[in-house]
Amino acid sequence: MDIDDILASVDQPDASTPQSTALDHQLLTRFWIAERGVSELLPWPAGLMDRTMERVRRQIESIEDLAASSSDPYSTATNSNSNNNPTLNLKLSILQTDLSRTQYLVRSLLRHRLSKLSKHSMHYLLLVSPGPSSSPQNNNDNDDDENDPHPQDSIPPLPPTSSNPDTAAPLSPQELAFLHAHQSLLAKHYASSFLSSFPPQLRRLDDNAGGTSMVQAPETKEVVFVRCLVDGVRVVVPAADAGEDDIYATAMRVGDVAVVRWEGVRDAWGGGRWRFYNTF
Repeated sequence: MDIDDILASVDQPDASTPQSTALDHQLLTRFWIAERGVSELLPWPAGLMDRTMERVRRQIESIEDLAASSSDPYSTATNSNSNNNPTLNLKLSILQTDLSRTQYLVRSLLRHRLSKLSKHSMHYLLLVSPGPSSSPQNNNDNDDDENDPHPQDSIPPLPPTSSNPDTAAPLSPQELAFLHAHQSLLAKHYASSFLSSFPPQLRRLDDNAGGTSMVQAPETKEVVFVRCLVDGVRVVVPAADAGEDDIYATAMRVGDVAVVRWEGVRDAWGGGRWRFYNTF
Protein backbone atom coordinates (compact mmCIF):
# COMPACT_ATOMS: atom_id res chain seq x y z
CA MET A 1 0.00 0.00 0.00
CA ASP A 2 1.33 3.43 -0.96
CA ILE A 3 1.85 6.10 1.74
CA ASP A 4 -0.30 8.55 -0.20
CA ASP A 5 -3.11 6.01 -0.23
CA ILE A 6 -2.88 5.62 3.54
CA LEU A 7 -3.04 9.37 4.13
CA ALA A 8 -5.84 9.73 1.58
CA SER A 9 -7.95 7.22 3.51
CA VAL A 10 -8.56 9.88 6.19
CA ASP A 11 -8.67 12.82 3.78
CA GLN A 12 -11.37 14.26 1.60
CA PRO A 13 -12.06 12.18 -1.53
CA ASP A 14 -11.39 14.99 -4.01
CA ALA A 15 -7.74 16.01 -3.71
CA SER A 16 -8.18 18.79 -6.29
CA THR A 17 -10.33 20.94 -4.02
CA PRO A 18 -8.78 23.95 -2.24
CA GLN A 19 -9.41 22.14 1.06
CA SER A 20 -7.15 19.19 0.14
CA THR A 21 -4.55 18.07 2.66
CA ALA A 22 -1.53 18.69 0.46
CA LEU A 23 -2.49 22.28 -0.33
CA ASP A 24 -3.53 23.11 3.23
CA HIS A 25 -0.34 21.65 4.65
CA GLN A 26 1.72 23.73 2.22
CA LEU A 27 -0.20 26.88 3.16
CA LEU A 28 0.17 26.10 6.86
CA THR A 29 3.93 25.58 6.48
CA ARG A 30 4.34 28.84 4.57
CA PHE A 31 2.31 30.75 7.14
CA TRP A 32 4.33 29.18 9.97
CA ILE A 33 7.62 30.25 8.32
CA ALA A 34 6.28 33.76 7.74
CA GLU A 35 5.05 34.05 11.35
CA ARG A 36 8.47 33.03 12.64
CA GLY A 37 10.21 35.41 10.24
CA VAL A 38 8.77 38.73 11.42
CA SER A 39 8.12 40.39 14.75
CA GLU A 40 4.71 41.65 13.63
CA LEU A 41 1.61 39.50 14.13
CA LEU A 42 0.20 38.33 10.80
CA PRO A 43 -3.58 38.14 10.11
CA TRP A 44 -5.14 34.97 11.49
CA PRO A 45 -6.00 32.48 8.67
CA ALA A 46 -9.38 31.41 10.05
CA GLY A 47 -10.44 29.19 7.16
CA LEU A 48 -7.11 27.39 6.92
CA MET A 49 -6.90 26.74 10.67
CA ASP A 50 -10.51 25.54 10.88
CA ARG A 51 -9.90 23.01 8.11
CA THR A 52 -6.61 21.93 9.66
CA MET A 53 -8.07 21.36 13.12
CA GLU A 54 -11.06 19.49 11.68
CA ARG A 55 -8.69 17.25 9.73
CA VAL A 56 -6.60 16.66 12.86
CA ARG A 57 -9.74 15.66 14.77
CA ARG A 58 -10.80 13.18 12.10
CA GLN A 59 -7.29 11.74 11.86
CA ILE A 60 -7.16 11.21 15.64
CA GLU A 61 -10.47 9.37 15.48
CA SER A 62 -9.18 7.17 12.67
CA ILE A 63 -6.00 6.33 14.61
CA GLU A 64 -8.00 5.48 17.73
CA ASP A 65 -10.35 3.25 15.74
CA LEU A 66 -7.46 1.39 14.11
CA ALA A 67 -5.64 0.99 17.42
CA ALA A 68 -8.80 -0.29 19.10
CA SER A 69 -9.53 -2.80 16.35
CA SER A 70 -5.99 -4.19 16.51
CA SER A 71 -6.10 -4.72 20.27
CA ASP A 72 -9.74 -5.80 20.75
CA PRO A 73 -9.60 -8.88 23.04
CA TYR A 74 -13.15 -9.89 22.11
CA SER A 75 -12.52 -10.00 18.39
CA THR A 76 -12.92 -13.48 16.88
CA ALA A 77 -10.37 -12.68 14.19
CA THR A 78 -7.58 -11.79 16.57
CA ASN A 79 -5.41 -14.69 15.58
CA SER A 80 -5.79 -13.98 11.89
CA ASN A 81 -5.60 -10.21 12.24
CA SER A 82 -1.97 -10.10 11.20
CA ASN A 83 -2.76 -12.12 8.08
CA ASN A 84 -5.77 -10.06 7.02
CA ASN A 85 -4.11 -6.68 7.76
CA PRO A 86 -0.34 -7.11 7.32
CA THR A 87 0.11 -3.34 6.97
CA LEU A 88 -1.96 -2.32 10.01
CA ASN A 89 1.02 -1.39 12.19
CA LEU A 90 2.66 0.41 9.29
CA LYS A 91 -0.55 2.29 8.58
CA LEU A 92 -0.85 3.35 12.23
CA SER A 93 2.77 4.49 12.28
CA ILE A 94 2.38 6.58 9.12
CA LEU A 95 -0.84 8.20 10.31
CA GLN A 96 0.68 9.02 13.71
CA THR A 97 3.78 10.49 12.09
CA ASP A 98 1.69 12.66 9.77
CA LEU A 99 -0.46 13.76 12.71
CA SER A 100 2.61 14.67 14.77
CA ARG A 101 3.96 16.73 11.87
CA THR A 102 0.79 18.81 11.69
CA GLN A 103 0.52 19.14 15.48
CA TYR A 104 4.10 20.42 15.66
CA LEU A 105 3.36 23.16 13.11
CA VAL A 106 0.19 24.22 14.93
CA ARG A 107 1.83 24.26 18.38
CA SER A 108 4.87 26.19 17.15
CA LEU A 109 2.65 28.67 15.30
CA LEU A 110 0.48 29.33 18.35
CA ARG A 111 3.47 29.70 20.66
CA HIS A 112 5.04 32.32 18.40
CA ARG A 113 1.79 34.23 18.14
CA LEU A 114 1.22 34.15 21.91
CA SER A 115 4.78 35.37 22.44
CA LYS A 116 4.12 38.36 20.18
CA LEU A 117 0.80 39.07 21.87
CA SER A 118 2.41 39.02 25.32
CA LYS A 119 5.23 41.32 24.21
CA HIS A 120 3.03 43.91 22.46
CA SER A 121 -0.30 43.35 24.15
CA MET A 122 -1.37 47.00 24.44
CA HIS A 123 -0.42 47.69 20.82
CA TYR A 124 -2.66 44.93 19.50
CA LEU A 125 -5.49 45.85 21.84
CA LEU A 126 -5.47 49.37 20.45
CA LEU A 127 -5.18 47.96 16.91
CA VAL A 128 -8.29 45.77 17.12
CA SER A 129 -10.28 48.10 19.37
CA PRO A 130 -13.55 49.34 17.82
CA GLY A 131 -12.78 52.88 18.95
CA PRO A 132 -10.21 54.96 20.83
CA SER A 133 -10.07 54.54 24.56
CA SER A 134 -10.93 57.41 26.82
CA SER A 135 -8.46 60.26 26.56
CA PRO A 136 -6.15 60.80 29.50
CA GLN A 137 -6.95 64.49 29.46
CA ASN A 138 -10.55 63.67 30.37
CA ASN A 139 -9.39 62.19 33.62
CA ASN A 140 -6.88 64.85 34.55
CA ASP A 141 -9.34 67.66 35.27
CA ASN A 142 -10.20 66.41 38.76
CA ASP A 143 -7.78 65.32 41.43
CA ASP A 144 -10.35 63.48 43.54
CA ASP A 145 -9.47 59.91 44.34
CA GLU A 146 -12.71 58.60 42.91
CA ASN A 147 -11.92 60.22 39.54
CA ASP A 148 -8.25 59.26 39.45
CA PRO A 149 -7.46 57.12 36.43
CA HIS A 150 -6.19 53.59 36.92
CA PRO A 151 -4.15 51.44 34.55
CA GLN A 152 -7.27 49.37 33.86
CA ASP A 153 -8.98 52.49 32.45
CA SER A 154 -6.61 52.53 29.48
CA ILE A 155 -7.51 48.99 28.33
CA PRO A 156 -9.83 49.27 25.29
CA PRO A 157 -12.87 46.99 25.00
CA LEU A 158 -12.89 43.85 22.91
CA PRO A 159 -14.20 44.23 19.34
CA PRO A 160 -17.25 42.20 18.24
CA THR A 161 -16.36 38.85 16.74
CA SER A 162 -16.95 38.42 13.03
CA SER A 163 -19.55 35.91 11.88
CA ASN A 164 -17.65 35.29 8.64
CA PRO A 165 -14.91 32.64 9.17
CA ASP A 166 -13.12 33.67 5.96
CA THR A 167 -12.51 37.22 7.16
CA ALA A 168 -8.77 37.88 7.59
CA ALA A 169 -9.04 39.28 11.09
CA PRO A 170 -5.79 40.14 12.90
CA LEU A 171 -6.59 37.81 15.80
CA SER A 172 -8.70 34.74 16.42
CA PRO A 173 -11.49 34.91 19.06
CA GLN A 174 -9.35 32.82 21.43
CA GLU A 175 -6.40 35.17 20.96
CA LEU A 176 -8.61 38.18 21.61
CA ALA A 177 -9.81 36.68 24.89
CA PHE A 178 -6.25 35.82 25.91
CA LEU A 179 -5.00 39.28 24.97
CA HIS A 180 -7.64 41.13 27.00
CA ALA A 181 -7.23 38.86 30.04
CA HIS A 182 -3.43 39.11 29.88
CA GLN A 183 -3.41 42.91 29.69
CA SER A 184 -6.01 43.22 32.47
CA LEU A 185 -3.92 41.09 34.83
CA LEU A 186 -0.81 43.02 33.84
CA ALA A 187 -2.51 46.36 34.53
CA LYS A 188 -3.68 45.21 37.97
CA HIS A 189 -0.19 43.99 38.78
CA TYR A 190 1.38 47.30 37.72
CA ALA A 191 -1.19 49.23 39.74
CA SER A 192 -0.56 47.29 42.94
CA SER A 193 3.21 47.31 42.47
CA PHE A 194 4.10 50.91 41.63
CA LEU A 195 1.59 52.83 39.48
CA SER A 196 -0.71 53.61 42.40
CA SER A 197 2.01 55.86 43.84
CA PHE A 198 2.34 57.83 40.59
CA PRO A 199 0.43 61.05 39.89
CA PRO A 200 -2.95 60.39 38.24
CA GLN A 201 -1.84 61.77 34.87
CA LEU A 202 1.00 59.23 34.71
CA ARG A 203 -0.93 56.05 35.44
CA ARG A 204 -2.29 55.22 32.00
CA LEU A 205 -0.62 52.45 30.02
CA ASP A 206 -1.42 54.12 26.67
CA ASP A 207 -0.12 57.56 27.59
CA ASN A 208 1.23 59.60 24.66
CA ALA A 209 1.81 62.95 26.36
CA GLY A 210 4.57 65.05 24.85
CA GLY A 211 4.43 63.20 21.55
CA THR A 212 6.03 60.07 23.02
CA SER A 213 3.85 56.97 23.12
CA MET A 214 4.21 54.50 25.96
CA VAL A 215 2.87 51.70 23.74
CA GLN A 216 5.65 49.58 22.26
CA ALA A 217 4.93 48.49 18.68
CA PRO A 218 6.63 45.64 16.76
CA GLU A 219 9.74 46.48 14.78
CA THR A 220 8.92 46.71 11.05
CA LYS A 221 12.44 47.59 9.87
CA GLU A 222 13.90 44.16 10.59
CA VAL A 223 15.59 42.29 7.76
CA VAL A 224 13.97 39.20 6.22
CA PHE A 225 14.80 36.74 3.45
CA VAL A 226 12.03 36.49 0.83
CA ARG A 227 11.59 34.75 -2.51
CA CYS A 228 9.66 36.40 -5.34
CA LEU A 229 6.72 34.36 -6.69
CA VAL A 230 5.57 36.60 -9.57
CA ASP A 231 7.15 39.03 -12.03
CA GLY A 232 7.26 42.76 -11.51
CA VAL A 233 7.29 42.96 -7.69
CA ARG A 234 9.02 46.08 -6.38
CA VAL A 235 10.39 46.60 -2.88
CA VAL A 236 8.89 49.67 -1.23
CA VAL A 237 10.92 51.91 1.07
CA PRO A 238 8.36 53.92 3.08
CA ALA A 239 8.89 57.64 3.36
CA ALA A 240 10.49 58.81 6.59
CA ASP A 241 8.34 61.96 6.74
CA ALA A 242 4.74 62.57 5.76
CA GLY A 243 5.73 65.08 3.08
CA GLU A 244 8.05 62.67 1.26
CA ASP A 245 7.20 60.01 -1.32
CA ASP A 246 7.81 56.28 -1.04
CA ILE A 247 10.85 54.91 -2.85
CA TYR A 248 10.44 51.87 -5.13
CA ALA A 249 13.36 49.57 -5.79
CA THR A 250 14.03 47.62 -8.99
CA ALA A 251 11.33 45.10 -9.90
CA MET A 252 12.13 41.50 -8.97
CA ARG A 253 11.64 38.43 -11.16
CA VAL A 254 10.18 35.04 -10.35
CA GLY A 255 12.57 33.01 -8.22
CA ASP A 256 14.72 35.94 -7.08
CA VAL A 257 15.72 35.87 -3.41
CA ALA A 258 16.03 39.24 -1.70
CA VAL A 259 17.18 40.47 1.70
CA VAL A 260 14.89 43.39 2.48
CA ARG A 261 13.13 45.11 5.32
CA TRP A 262 9.78 43.68 6.34
CA GLU A 263 8.04 47.03 5.87
CA GLY A 264 9.12 47.02 2.22
CA VAL A 265 7.44 43.72 1.31
CA ARG A 266 4.57 43.55 3.80
CA ASP A 267 1.88 44.58 1.31
CA ALA A 268 3.31 42.34 -1.41
CA TRP A 269 3.39 39.37 0.97
CA GLY A 270 -0.28 39.92 1.77
CA GLY A 271 -1.04 39.63 -1.94
CA GLY A 272 0.84 36.33 -2.23
CA ARG A 273 3.75 37.74 -4.22
CA TRP A 274 6.52 36.91 -1.75
CA ARG A 275 7.46 33.78 0.16
CA PHE A 276 9.57 33.84 3.32
CA TYR A 277 12.86 32.06 3.74
CA ASN A 278 14.14 33.18 7.15
CA THR A 279 15.13 36.27 9.12
CA PHE A 280 18.24 37.54 10.85
